[in-house]
Amino acid sequence: MNTFTIKDLENLSGIKAHTLRIWEQRYSFLKPSRTLTKIRYYSNEELKTILNIALLNKYGYKISHIDKMDSAEIKEKILKLNQSEAQQERIVNELVQHMVDLDTVEFENKISDNISSRGIELTITQIIFNYMEKIGMLWITNHINPAQEHLVTNIIRQKLIVGIEGVSTPLKTNKTVLLFLPESEYHELGLLFMSFLLKSRGINVIYLGCNVPLADVGYVVKLKKPDYLYCHITRPGLNFNFVKFLNNISKNIPETPCVISGQLTQQHENPNFSHIVFKKNLAQVMEFIGSL
Repeated sequence: MNTFTIKDLENLSGIKAHTLRIWEQRYSFLKPSRTLTKIRYYSNEELKTILNIALLNKYGYKISHIDKMDSAEIKEKILKLNQSEAQQERIVNELVQHMVDLDTVEFENKISDNISSRGIELTITQIIFNYMEKIGMLWITNHINPAQEHLVTNIIRQKLIVGIEGVSTPLKTNKTVLLFLPESEYHELGLLFMSFLLKSRGINVIYLGCNVPLADVGYVVKLKKPDYLYCHITRPGLNFNFVKFLNNISKNIPETPCVISGQLTQQHENPNFSHIVFKKNLAQVMEFIGSL
């Protein structure tokens, strides 16, 4: 079983830690355990409880009212939320819950059901991307078991690859984007996601994949002359130096614009290099794609 900090609950539920502490004092639905040094920690079940309560509260239910509901009534009320955003958030929360329970069958079924009803692109942009954003900090801080990460990411990876292989579009541009991850970065989902989005809009993709030495990127750039480099950096190895990486791109591949997205960009200021830009959220990524 995982244990989660109050900061984890804040990141996953959107409820500020201060508010969570007040709820603990006033209501009965959240009862954290404490370490010997009095630091709160929460179980899988408490995480699932707060995700459900936060969702109902966001869409109009008072906390005092929710506190009187049993778990069956809470689930019933959540299923009856009819706002499209609420439905999307419910599905994302269910994916988080299946992940912490290691219920890979239900996790995959949930994604497959959404692909059938929404299509692969909307499932990626509305469900998978939001899910990855929500749990990204847990992966960075190692607050979930690596086995959970591997199992769910491999399921998503398989769906993305099927989606990429199935792309068929009448759109066609003369733009080419080279996709890669730097050395020691193996978290490929964001890059696969980008590959799908680009291909579905008729943009040519050169996909180098993960853990690519910059010298190899430079070699392909000289041969293929792409219009852009693109990498999505989530959690590289401990020895990865982001500032050094940016300097090396500027020095060794100075004439090809480079776009970088992912969790790491949110922890750094925009670079001072004119041909390197950060895209810090999905809206900025989509704006870039639309400009090609």
